[in-house]
Amino acid sequence: MNKKLRIILSGGGTGGHIYPAIAIANELRNRYPDASFLFVGAKDRMEMQKVPQAGYKIIGLWISGIQRKLTISNLMFPVKLISSLWKSRRIIKNFTPDIVIGTGGFASGPLLKIAGSRNIPTVLQEQNSYPGITNKWLAQKATIICVAYDCMDRFFPKDKIVKTGNPVRQDILEIKSKQEASLLKYNLDPGKKTLLILGGSLGARRINQLIVQKLDFFTELGIQVLWQCGKLYYKEYKKYNTRTNVQVHPFLDTMDLAYAAADIIISRAGAGSVSELCIVGKPVLFIPSPNVAEDHQTKNAKAILDQDGAVLLKESELHTVFDDVFLEVFQSEKKQRELSKNIKNLALPNATLTIVDEIERLIKSNAVTNG
Repeated sequence: MNKKLRIILSGGGTGGHIYPAIAIANELRNRYPDASFLFVGAKDRMEMQKVPQAGYKIIGLWISGIQRKLTISNLMFPVKLISSLWKSRRIIKNFTPDIVIGTGGFASGPLLKIAGSRNIPTVLQEQNSYPGITNKWLAQKATIICVAYDCMDRFFPKDKIVKTGNPVRQDILEIKSKQEASLLKYNLDPGKKTLLILGGSLGARRINQLIVQKLDFFTELGIQVLWQCGKLYYKEYKKYNTRTNVQVHPFLDTMDLAYAAADIIISRAGAGSVSELCIVGKPVLFIPSPNVAEDHQTKNAKAILDQDGAVLLKESELHTVFDDVFLEVFQSEKKQRELSKNIKNLALPNATLTIVDEIERLIKSNAVTNG
């Protein structure tokens, strides 16, 4: 291919949309070192920091999602959408992309809508088992839709769907050999079981409240707790570091070692987390956030539960059932082995490569058609 490729990636609002886009861009850059890349996100959201940190240029649109209740932001949504569509037209006219890739979130909507209307090949990457409004809106004009779950033809045209899985960080693909390093890194007792708590990078208030209530319970069971409470909550919870069996961290920057250290994991059920936990293959208790669009975290967790690969606990039931459910897993090595085996069977560790294979096929097909 003589012509230098020009690729736009768009998605954001949360890490679950940003990190897959960066992973896809990195693999494309490996294959096409001379290609030009441009990211498009939402102004004032985390992608405006994370994407430049990964070495890519980004342009921000004045766009935000629709809130569930009547707010000033909702009243401004039509104005923001029109503004973002106009800016997207200018971006596409100036950059002239060969292909546009959207990884979800409201930030990707206007840009992919314009790309589709210009007949530029577009690829959607849907992380969740229940798609968001943006990807549903874009699906009819998309060329390919990469998904992580079965039965997605309920939402998208069947002939456009390719099951690929979600991109994950490469350092978690092999963690068995990292157990010793993980114990040293986190100064853990090899004679005790380790419970890893994950509420996302910002943290999960209800999970944090639960863990505080259960610290004595975990101590009585001889469990050591490795607890990512989130940046928003660290000031409130760091005092529990004084307990010998508890470590509180705002953020775990070596997730491969944290996963390697864990015997049991309590986690939210965002799409990225679920995909990683399938690869990690440890017993998981999912506590989905009920405060996300379309309750998609519960649906993500249920897709694993339906294959007997995890335990699902609703926030509303925590105060009544947590102890019994936790003990059922903790006290049965057979149950732990079954959960580990079943969740591992659902792993799609080569997702990034598979997605980029599909993108590459589309690029080559389009080059032949236009050649």
